[in-house]
Amino acid sequence: MRLHHLIPALLLGAIASGAHAQTAADGKTLFAKNCAACHQASGKGIPGAFPALAGNSFVQGAPADVATVLLKGRGGMPDFSGSLDDGEIAQVLSYVRTSWGNSAGPLNGDEVGAQRTALGVGPATHSRFGNKH
Repeated sequence: MRLHHLIPALLLGAIASGAHAQTAADGKTLFAKNCAACHQASGKGIPGAFPALAGNSFVQGAPADVATVLLKGRGGMPDFSGSLDDGEIAQVLSYVRTSWGNSAGPLNGDEVGAQRTALGVGPATHSRFGNKH
């Protein structure tokens, strides 16, 4: 095969891996801004106050259940349905589900959007006051 035939395939591969890297970086950034104060950058949480996400079986469980927590809140955790859109929630959850030794699959915005609809949660307004904390 000639080199000029390989270039488009190599470019597509680079673009695809760059898109994955960008999504992971965005998820990490969103986690740092919205979640790390409680769950810590290490994902280890604060014992007795905020649960660890590292090694957490719930976090690695059913995508709809995990999305529900960010859309509706849980226990003392606020919901992020107003401040993060479906794609951003998917990025955060994908980061959490694939970090600190977690090995669950990533989520996409369509999955989160379907859960938002199923729960009857309105669309994100990106208000800085949207997550009630």
